[in-house]
Amino acid sequence: MHGRPRRPDKPEDAAAAEAKAAKLRDLQTQVLHNHQSRTYTKEALGLSFKLLEINPEAYTAWNYRKLAFQHNLGELSEPEAVKSAIDDELRVSIAYMTLSYEFLKVEVALRQNPKSYGAWYHRKWLLNQKLAPVDFKREFGLLDKLLKVDARNFHGWNYRRFLARFMGVPEEEELKYTMDKISDNFSNYSAWHNRSILLSNLLIQHSKGFESKQKIFSEEFELVTQALFTDPSDQSGWFYHLWLLAQTSSPENPQLIASWPSNGSNLSLSSLSSICCYSLKEGILPIVLYFNEPVKGLSSSSVSLNSDLVVSKNIQWRPLSVTDSGHSNCWVTYLEVSNLECNSLQQFSVEVSITNSDEIVSRSGSNYNCPMHFSFTFELRNNDRTAQDTDPIHDLISWDCSEPLPSHVNPSCICFEQLKITNALVHEESHWHLERLSDEIDLFRELPDDNSKFAKLTLARLLLACAAIKSRGSSLAERKGYCEEALGLFNDLIHLDPSHKRYYEDERSLVLMDQLTCGMEAFKKYCSVKALPKLAPLNHVQLCRLSLTRIGFAERLLWVQMLDLSHNNLRSIEGLEALQQLVCLNLGNNQISSFTALEPLTKIISLKVLDLSSNEIGTHPIDTTRYICPSPFSHKVEACEAFEECRKKNINVEEFWDAILFFKHVNLVQLCLEGNAVTNKENLRTLVVTLNPSLKWLDSEFVH
Repeated sequence: MHGRPRRPDKPEDAAAAEAKAAKLRDLQTQVLHNHQSRTYTKEALGLSFKLLEINPEAYTAWNYRKLAFQHNLGELSEPEAVKSAIDDELRVSIAYMTLSYEFLKVEVALRQNPKSYGAWYHRKWLLNQKLAPVDFKREFGLLDKLLKVDARNFHGWNYRRFLARFMGVPEEEELKYTMDKISDNFSNYSAWHNRSILLSNLLIQHSKGFESKQKIFSEEFELVTQALFTDPSDQSGWFYHLWLLAQTSSPENPQLIASWPSNGSNLSLSSLSSICCYSLKEGILPIVLYFNEPVKGLSSSSVSLNSDLVVSKNIQWRPLSVTDSGHSNCWVTYLEVSNLECNSLQQFSVEVSITNSDEIVSRSGSNYNCPMHFSFTFELRNNDRTAQDTDPIHDLISWDCSEPLPSHVNPSCICFEQLKITNALVHEESHWHLERLSDEIDLFRELPDDNSKFAKLTLARLLLACAAIKSRGSSLAERKGYCEEALGLFNDLIHLDPSHKRYYEDERSLVLMDQLTCGMEAFKKYCSVKALPKLAPLNHVQLCRLSLTRIGFAERLLWVQMLDLSHNNLRSIEGLEALQQLVCLNLGNNQISSFTALEPLTKIISLKVLDLSSNEIGTHPIDTTRYICPSPFSHKVEACEAFEECRKKNINVEEFWDAILFFKHVNLVQLCLEGNAVTNKENLRTLVVTLNPSLKWLDSEFVH
């Protein structure tokens, strides 16, 4: 590890390890007994001390010492006695340091493991008790000695940030400290990281000397460029350059970049003169808002809905994200229209407004500050209501990506036009960004072509950042060259650095998706319409045989209702959850390896037809993606009910839990699974039919 060769174990090493393990087990038993019996004597604390000497990661021993400290503190009244007790605990966590012949000695826990989480947390906990004055000079002195021995110890840097906040050290002073460490060694990743945190705070607070973001970032680009050209093989400077690039290429505040329905659109269930909205059949109208970065805080108070419908004041906005962080690029709310009484054709209007709101916040803490307003209409007819319980997909849907799409038919894609940032705002925020990035591109193009993967990757990111800025304005044609050059660089990197091949393939896929969808003229050859009985034609997009490994720019596909992604190399479909109008989806002949990878589809309310044929579900004996999602045996009522339902059918729940969780949350009419190894397992067909009672076709056969 870290370039240190392993040496073979000697017989005496095995004997010593066994003796140590026996001692550790004995100490753990005694400490747990004292913990349960609440014994906090000096002898009991001595045992926990010995345990932490051997294993500083014994969290129960640290928690036991916290309880013992609080218990014994109640018996102390003199300030000196309290201070002595605190010093004893500090000595256990980091103890004292003595300098002898430039040798650093860290006692007890941190002598055994200077990156012990428990030891550092224990020390922070003690100081937060604020029971006695803290010798901050001594604390910073200890840290200075530690960071001289291990300058990149991130625990030490975290503790330094904690101390600086605790005693109110100005962030400007800490910024100077990072500069000192970087000057000592350009390879100090922790110092670069701390510098990015401090600069972010100073710029957000508009501290004195940090009012001009342009000036600060220009200086930082100069600094990191020196590091990169001094040692191009070191990763630390490249990561800091990546952070600078993210700050320079994105708007300072989150922006709304797309919505469904789009402004001015007219929706219906069957009218040929309007956009088909399949979910109206089930009495639901989804409204989707898509931001350029993950945000949180959307609610009925931050987003207002006005309509001639009776709209509840407690509209709930939900993040469409596969994580539970609360932040998401895409948010949705569902209007209930099932209780509307329509004697004949009736049109309803909806207005959506977002004002400057402190509630909508990005992960970096920036507020949404770009007011936006759009409106749309939808139609309901009497026959829409009477046929509501009848599924209009009567025939088996077939896919054939070998046939070219009809060139004379265009989709009804008013929705393709995004809600754009005004040109004035684009010019104001992006002019300097584009100028700075152009300078960086020229600089990296001057680097000798020594096949440096870091140089090629950074140049590709710079080109794509410029392309992104161009896409916010009206210069779509100018960005084509940036994208094509970036594609070439990612192709080079796939061959130059095969160990990171999948990452480069994913990045290349994003560039391809960007190129295909950046303008309607370029996108038309992939679009058509698909006519289904008793429905208006569905907007059909065919993106087959493009070697895509992931989905990108989903905000440009919100209007798509039928999507063919077959014959690619997709391993993830994250992003498709935003396509709330999607009715039919073909994922055949890809590389999807598990049902957990299909979780985004459980958030699409309109999905009725799904082709998963010839993927890799069930192929891998150890499928790590199964363990990314939450525990299947959580206390969710619907999950428990699904498991019980399957047990009644003699289905092995432990084997099929991921399939159960997926099929429980979709409502399909047509499904194709043939060509996957999982179909050879007994009872899979029973599971699918049991959890999808609306299913009509499974693997092209009618379900009786």
